[in-house]
Amino acid sequence: MDIYSQLSELCHQNFEARHQAREEALKHSRLLTRHSAQSIRAIHRSETDVADEELKQCQLLLEKIKENLEPFPDLYFSGYSQDAIKEYVEARLTNCLIRDLPFPLPEEMGVEYSTYLRGMAETPGELRRRCLDILRKGYSDEAERLLAHMDEIYALLVTMDYPDAITYGLRHSTDQLRGIIERTRADLTISLREHLLQQALKDFEQKLPPSQI
Repeated sequence: MDIYSQLSELCHQNFEARHQAREEALKHSRLLTRHSAQSIRAIHRSETDVADEELKQCQLLLEKIKENLEPFPDLYFSGYSQDAIKEYVEARLTNCLIRDLPFPLPEEMGVEYSTYLRGMAETPGELRRRCLDILRKGYSDEAERLLAHMDEIYALLVTMDYPDAITYGLRHSTDQLRGIIERTRADLTISLREHLLQQALKDFEQKLPPSQI
């Protein structure tokens, strides 16, 4: 009967270790999601120092999650862990694209390719938000630059024609991007036409004699 006692003890030890690791990972994942959101909010407010500090906290939390779950890779690749890391990827890429900085590749961030691309797939939503903020003040080449990035992201993601078992739902996220990009393109087109019309009227007024203005 000693074999049963031994087995019971080993199972309890294993499950307790996994449970503790999972609880820590859940806590760190919630914090990672929160700091990622705060970073995005800061960059939309042009609070770059705050955004950078939030991203530093995100990187530290990512390292904690990886270290904590290293003995349990199945927990690391579970939904809650990778979803939180995806939010960090979105925040990091959004920060770089809005500030026109080079963005890190998956190896540099230490994240899985599928998680990285799922995070990238969500950045056009934030870039659209930025474009709309810009267009409230009038047409701008900066909005065109961000739209170009949105196009490039879609062009990359649409080529990832692999099963969901490999990409973990990337196709669904990619399908949603087309509508976001086309609405943004329409908004920029309207803003550009208004800008050109205003410029044409201004040029016309400058050609008129003062008595006719």
